[in-house]
Amino acid sequence: MFGLRKTLSSLFNRSLVDEALFESLEESLLLADVGILATNDLMTQLRSIAKKEKISDALQLKIRLELLITELLLPLEFNINPLTQHIPTHNPEIWLIVGVNGAGKTTTIGKLCHSLQNQHKKVMLAAGDTFRAAAREQLMEWGHKNAVDVIVQSSGDASTVAHDAIGATQARQIDVLLIDTAGRLATQSHLMDELRKVKRVIQKLIPNAPHQTILVLDGNTGQNGLTQVRAFHEALILTSLIITKIDGTAKGGVLCAIAQAVRSTSNPPKILGIGVGEQIQQLQAFTAQDFAKELLQND
Repeated sequence: MFGLRKTLSSLFNRSLVDEALFESLEESLLLADVGILATNDLMTQLRSIAKKEKISDALQLKIRLELLITELLLPLEFNINPLTQHIPTHNPEIWLIVGVNGAGKTTTIGKLCHSLQNQHKKVMLAAGDTFRAAAREQLMEWGHKNAVDVIVQSSGDASTVAHDAIGATQARQIDVLLIDTAGRLATQSHLMDELRKVKRVIQKLIPNAPHQTILVLDGNTGQNGLTQVRAFHEALILTSLIITKIDGTAKGGVLCAIAQAVRSTSNPPKILGIGVGEQIQQLQAFTAQDFAKELLQND
């Protein structure tokens, strides 16, 4: 389903469960970007289960590991995912989309728009990436594909775009406004400050907004993705993550590292969706069990 690189599956083709298998599993989890903490935790639990249940068959061990990964990821799963069953919490809903350059924010916005429209929601887009004309043009193209209005300004900053877009959303009785933002690195403090300003402007108009603050994360970034989650969450309080480019090259284990890192935080961001290609329909709702199964499935 997710097109992950199968770094683990071939290990379970052997029949014998021994120390060599555990060491190979540990190495493969690290290579799949699961991270040291999550890998150590998973392997400790797996060794304990294998010893307690006297598991000698590698396929049985695979089933136990799949269950452990599912359990690790489950807190990041939506009870009701808005991609498949959007239940409005506010009218209108304001969704702020953030992330670094190249993560696929604008394409993801097009896919989100498509998913919401399939549920008969009225959607509007706002081109808050005022740094790059190409970004505005790309968002306008997605607006054309989805037949929705796009609020664009040739001058002004992202806060102004957000302000005007919310006004238009309220006037036109839109259900969901998706606000694009300029890509920025977590270390660019002045740009992170601009994001905080956008959020403040939104909250002056709608005090409990944005109702979704979504970080778009490139699935190929490895452990750097964990740094991004921490930085954007600290700056904005993320509600959701969308992992992109899980289309054959990304290893995908970074989701386990993220789950391990945020498990002790209050209100950790949920994983809204997985991007598996460039087409408008290629944004899949995340489920922990399906992701764990895909991570371990055979070629």
